[in-house]
Amino acid sequence: MLKPSPEKLLALGMSFWNAKALLSAVELGVFDALSDGPADLATLTTKPGLHQRSARDFFDALVAMKALERDANGLYANTPETDFFLVRGRPSYVGGLLEMANARLYESWGRLSEALKTGRRQSEDQDASDLFAALYADPQRLRGFLSAMSGVSAGAAQAIADKFSWRDYRTFIDVGAAQGMVPVTIARAHPHLSGGGFDLPQVGPIFEEFVAANGLAERLRFYPGDFFKDDLPQADVIIMGHILHDWDLEQKRLLLRKAYDALPEGGALIVYEAMIDNDRRENAFGLLMSLNMLIETDGGFDFTGADCEGWMKEAGFSSSRVEHLTGPDSMVVGVK
Repeated sequence: MLKPSPEKLLALGMSFWNAKALLSAVELGVFDALSDGPADLATLTTKPGLHQRSARDFFDALVAMKALERDANGLYANTPETDFFLVRGRPSYVGGLLEMANARLYESWGRLSEALKTGRRQSEDQDASDLFAALYADPQRLRGFLSAMSGVSAGAAQAIADKFSWRDYRTFIDVGAAQGMVPVTIARAHPHLSGGGFDLPQVGPIFEEFVAANGLAERLRFYPGDFFKDDLPQADVIIMGHILHDWDLEQKRLLLRKAYDALPEGGALIVYEAMIDNDRRENAFGLLMSLNMLIETDGGFDFTGADCEGWMKEAGFSSSRVEHLTGPDSMVVGVK
């Protein structure tokens, strides 16, 4: 019988080293500096404005982490993944989420023990009665947050565009649309669809800018409102992505009822999240996301597909199903 080894536990406990190295690389523009091609150590050190003392160790750590490549001549280059997903300004950029993790979540998660003992959120603006109102009141923070939501939704958006039976519907609304990644991805894939996004009024100009940049202004429009105070726009399909987990159970149930009321007979609601597996053993990301809701919100938590199906049944939906999307994300589809 093999003796137990501490290696796995130590690697897990020190994994924040890897995370912070990648987050700093995004913040400092390392992948941007290599977007035009490989560079030697001196050039790559100069472009992001790094001190030479530890630059080589930093870049080689990224090589060892498979975030950079280095050839036999010592030239550094992006990997196919970092070149596609982590170069700013490209449509495929998902680094907004990592920028938010670096600027906000990394520090807040340092107070996880306090959150677990008190049940209170630990993010900035702890004394604010409405976290989202405080976040949306700062234009710079709002733009960064919306970009982060595009990053976290990009993969799921493409999977929803590919897997859902859009041929049976004509209109859709993304509730809590943020920058517009989900409606843009779906509309681009299905030219017969029209619809848009519903979010707080401050989001409107950012949504419209993103939609226009993707050439979809004629088919996608912005609907301003507060989903706790206003009725949801009517459409054949309503989408709620990474929305329900922000709120407590009664608020979740309220939003599902409002979606039900806005749908026609035969209409569909798509709820997608980093859905926790029903046995609560496998989707570590979903469980950690729920802890992130503890850090970030007053009552939010993530949930299983079975949980969501039960809430949909309570709201009046006649049937539902759970379908995996990509990575940790799954969707629950409820039909009215």
